[in-house]
Amino acid sequence: MNSRKLLLTIFLTVALAPVSNAQAKKGAAATAQPEKAVAEKTGAATKAPFDQKRFDELRTEGFGALYNLDYEGARRRFNEMTKVFPDHPAGYQFLAASLWLKTLNESRRLQASLYNTEGFYKEKDDKADPKLVAEFRELTRRTKELCEARLKLNPKDVDALYYLGASEGLKAAWGSMVERSFMSALSNGNDAVGHHRDLVKIDPSFTDAKVTIGMYDYVVGALPTFFKIGATLIGHRGSKKRGLATLEQVAREGTWARDDAKSVLIALLKREKRYREAHTYASELAAKYPRNYIFKMEAADALVSQAEVDRATNPEAAKKTEGEAFAIFDALLAPAQGAGAPRPPLDLVHFSYGDALLVAGQAERAAKEFLAAATAQGAESSMATRARLRAAQALDVAGKRDDAVTQYKAVLARPNVFDSHEDAKRGLKEPYKMGRKSAENAGDVADDAKTTQAN
Repeated sequence: MNSRKLLLTIFLTVALAPVSNAQAKKGAAATAQPEKAVAEKTGAATKAPFDQKRFDELRTEGFGALYNLDYEGARRRFNEMTKVFPDHPAGYQFLAASLWLKTLNESRRLQASLYNTEGFYKEKDDKADPKLVAEFRELTRRTKELCEARLKLNPKDVDALYYLGASEGLKAAWGSMVERSFMSALSNGNDAVGHHRDLVKIDPSFTDAKVTIGMYDYVVGALPTFFKIGATLIGHRGSKKRGLATLEQVAREGTWARDDAKSVLIALLKREKRYREAHTYASELAAKYPRNYIFKMEAADALVSQAEVDRATNPEAAKKTEGEAFAIFDALLAPAQGAGAPRPPLDLVHFSYGDALLVAGQAERAAKEFLAAATAQGAESSMATRARLRAAQALDVAGKRDDAVTQYKAVLARPNVFDSHEDAKRGLKEPYKMGRKSAENAGDVADDAKTTQAN
C-alpha cells in the first residue's frame, strides 16, 4: 500500500470506531455535572436527574438498527435522543454517523476494494449532494458546540472529549470518503486522535476511546521507513503490533465499542494476511447483525484470500474454503426468505462476487458476475461503470479479447468515474494482465511487499 493510501486509512477508519457512546460507568455522573453547572451559572432551576436508563435504551436500539443497516430506524432513535437530551452531544454525533454510513452505502462506498484504486484519489469527477453536506456539517457543528460548552465548565469532562474526538474523526472520514477532500481530512484526523489521547491521560481505563489510538498506532507503524522517520521527527510514533493489540483489547474489554473495534480489525487483519482471524470477526458480526450483508461479504472475502494462500500447499483445503466463500455470495443473491426479509443491493453483491472469483482464478465466471452487477435492477450509476471496467479486465484475463474491447468501449460511453476512462483507454491499447491478485481487490500487494515489517 503506498504511503498516501496508508495515511488515508487513518481517516477512513478512525471515525468507524468512536460512533458508539462513552463507557456506561462514566455516563450518569459525567453527564449530569455539566447540566447542573449550567443551571447554577445561569440561575435557572436545577434540571431533573439525567435519565441514564433511557439514554442507554435509545443508544442501544439506535446502534442495533444502524449495524443492521436500518438507517431510518437508527435516525428515529437518535432524533429522539436530541429531544430528550438536548444539551448532550451524543444524539447529534450519532445522527452524523448514521448519515455518513447511509450516504456511503447508497453510493456503494462501503465496498473496501474501492479504496485500493488509484482513480479514487485523483481529481474529483463526482459531487456530493449539497443538501447532505449541509446537513452533515450542521450536525457536527452542533456536536462540537455542545462538547466545547461542557469543556469550558469542566476541562476533564471525559464524555465531552470523547464526542469531540468522535466528531473530528467523523469529519475526516466524511471529507475523504464522500467529498474526497483529503487535505481537510488530515487536520480533522489528527485532532480526533489528540482528543482521545487527552481523554485516556485523564482516565486510562476508558477503553472505548482506545480504538482511535490503536488505529493511529497501526497506521504510523506501517508507514514505509522514509515516511516513518519523517513522522517520528514531528512527534508521531507508532507500532503495528501495539496498534493491533490495543484494538484487540477493545474488542475483548470495550463497553460500547467492541463491535467498532472488530469492524476495524477485519480490515487490518486482512492487510496482515491473518485471514482466518478476520473471518472470525466478520462471522461474529454477521451473526449478531443478520441484516448486515456487508459483514457477510467481508467474511467471504477473507475466505477467498485464505484459499489463495492455501492453494499452493493444500489445494483440497483451498477448494473447500473457496466453496464456503462462494456459498455466502450465492445465499446473498438468493430471493429473500420471509416477509420483510432484507435483500442486499444486487449490483454490490455481484461486483464483490466477481472480485472473489477473479482472485480465485475463475476469470470468465467473474466477468459474468461483473456484467450482472452492471445490469442489475437499480444498479447505482458509478457501480455500473466500474463493473463494466472490471468485466472487461476479467475478459482479458480469460483470453476473450474481442469481448473485453466491447466492454472497454462501453465504459468510455459512460460518465467518467474514479478515472475509469483512463483505465479503459489503457485496456484498449493492450490487454489487462493480472498478477497474484487483482490490484483493485488486493490492496497493492507489490507496494505492501516493500513496506517495512519491522513493527
